[in-house]
Amino acid sequence: MSVLKKKLYEKIVIERPRTEKLLKEFGNVKVDEVTISQIIGGMRDIKSLVTDISYLDPLDGIRFRGLTIPQVLENLPKVSGGEMPSVEGFFYFLLTGEMPTDEDVDSVQKEFNSRKKVPDYVIDIIHAFPKDSHPMTMFASAIMSMQRESVFAKEYKKNLKKNDYWDAYYEDAMNLLAKLPEIAAHIYRLKYRDGDIISADDKLDFGANFAHMMGIEKPYDEVARLYFILHSDHESGNVSAHTGHLVASSLSDMYYAISAMLNGLAGPLHGLANEEVLRWLQGVKTAMCDKIPTEEEMKKFVRDTLKEGQVIPGFGHAVLRRTDPRYTAQREFCMKHLPDEPLFQYTSLLLKVVPPILLEQGKAKNPWPNVDAQSGVIQWHYGVKEYEFYTVLFGIGRALGVCSNIIWARALNYPLERPKSLTTKMLEDVAFGTNQ
Repeated sequence: MSVLKKKLYEKIVIERPRTEKLLKEFGNVKVDEVTISQIIGGMRDIKSLVTDISYLDPLDGIRFRGLTIPQVLENLPKVSGGEMPSVEGFFYFLLTGEMPTDEDVDSVQKEFNSRKKVPDYVIDIIHAFPKDSHPMTMFASAIMSMQRESVFAKEYKKNLKKNDYWDAYYEDAMNLLAKLPEIAAHIYRLKYRDGDIISADDKLDFGANFAHMMGIEKPYDEVARLYFILHSDHESGNVSAHTGHLVASSLSDMYYAISAMLNGLAGPLHGLANEEVLRWLQGVKTAMCDKIPTEEEMKKFVRDTLKEGQVIPGFGHAVLRRTDPRYTAQREFCMKHLPDEPLFQYTSLLLKVVPPILLEQGKAKNPWPNVDAQSGVIQWHYGVKEYEFYTVLFGIGRALGVCSNIIWARALNYPLERPKSLTTKMLEDVAFGTNQ
């Protein structure tokens, strides 16, 4: 048993009784009340999911295992000679809630390396797609095709015990996550670099190997590590995380669940947001004739945009009431590595002028920038200028958090999700008091 899997098992033995006690002794305790607007409005803010992997705090932003993003980036072991933590160490932390040692990180890296060979049939499937296929379609399909490899699917047919489901899901997660960098990079090089494929390097960590296969020099390895960590998890209620959790609750294996997760992420109201922000920024740049405007010029542009009934993409958040710490982490990277990038200078100006204008016009409860306001700028600077690929990058990171959540859901024996629906007439009866 690997170091990570052994540590995870020790945690599961401790955590299972907590969940069992809550169900058995306190199952009827009420936590919240639901309104009609929540029922009709996408179940917004209904407290009905459980995860210990991350929590979205309105003031502190995402907390991974209780730690803020600055705390995570500061305390996780850094890659040798680098400034960012490794994805391997971060995944260890997500699964166990403990800070890994350098030896723990090395163990996970070796485990990923031993599992990362992508089957030839997956590469054949990727190449069979028409050249103009969306990269997310190719990515999700490649993952779906590997369902034949599922350890859980095979073991379930052998009457796998319920308390051991997590073990098989862990194996599927490790096998899948290890292959994601190569699958994604292969799609990128096939579509956008004339099929000039770069082989994996077994000596490199998760982020550095991805940068290597993308064909982008340092410090893009640091960009990859930061990007995957920041996009990994966002509680369980967002579309991608919830979709993965929901599908896996039926005991569909990890391959089904993660491909479904990606399909949810591909929507313009979710993972495509960073693409839309960058496209808008390019439009601002064109409108300004490619020059860096003054603050007054930018203020006028923002006000004119709002007068026309348009929004300022990349600003505002459904939960956060301060600047998104994921934005801040990326901004700090930009200030260090690409301060002269024109698009970064545009985002810096927007940071100064947009929040006061939105507050003044009452346009947003949270007028501050979110993660999407910055992420596309960094990718553009390092040569990844194909907007439609950004969601694939998002998907690699999000898989880390969703896999962690699904493993724990099986470890704690969470049941099939099955919310109850009402008819419109039933809601009207409640609203008008005709049912009383």
